[in-house]
Amino acid sequence: MKQSKSNTMAIGAAAQRKAGVRADRSLSSHYHIEARDPQGSLKWTDDFDNLVTNEGLDDSLTQHLKGSNYSAAWYVGLLSATPTFIAGNTMGTHAGWTEVVAYDEAVRQTLTLGAVSGQSVSNTASPAVFTISTNGTDIGGAFVALHSAKAADSGYNTGVLYGGGAFTAGNKSLDDGDTLTVTITMTAAAA
Repeated sequence: MKQSKSNTMAIGAAAQRKAGVRADRSLSSHYHIEARDPQGSLKWTDDFDNLVTNEGLDDSLTQHLKGSNYSAAWYVGLLSATPTFIAGNTMGTHAGWTEVVAYDEAVRQTLTLGAVSGQSVSNTASPAVFTISTNGTDIGGAFVALHSAKAADSGYNTGVLYGGGAFTAGNKSLDDGDTLTVTITMTAAAA
């Protein structure tokens, strides 16, 4: 993936107090991916941090700081080989990557987050699982979006693209019947 520094998203907003003390905050998401063959044997794993898009940052600020009674369902999607993920990406405009749709599930998989604890939340108890449907499917990463439709379906390019990123170890190829399990941990911290 072509990105400067790291894939970690940081919000550069700061609160100034009378004494000039800054209260910086940062948000990040960490992806853990496991691929298994049809017999359940582990084929490979990969871990990467994501880049949250400008659209994802704006949505977070709008919904969580400005909005009220906010509730949303987020979905996990898969990125094609050699994705280039940039802050300006949206679901409607993302020249550096395409979505992988060669899996049996009818829609992107639901991101089911558990309870927030210690400034962190994850889908560890209910990871997103994809069953690959085509031999030689190249996958380069994953993303989180606000719409469940896959790229082959109507409405796929609508909704907020929260963020995503590329595998640190490069592209991976999977075959029909292989499964891909995606666990995402989202963290907020005082910077």
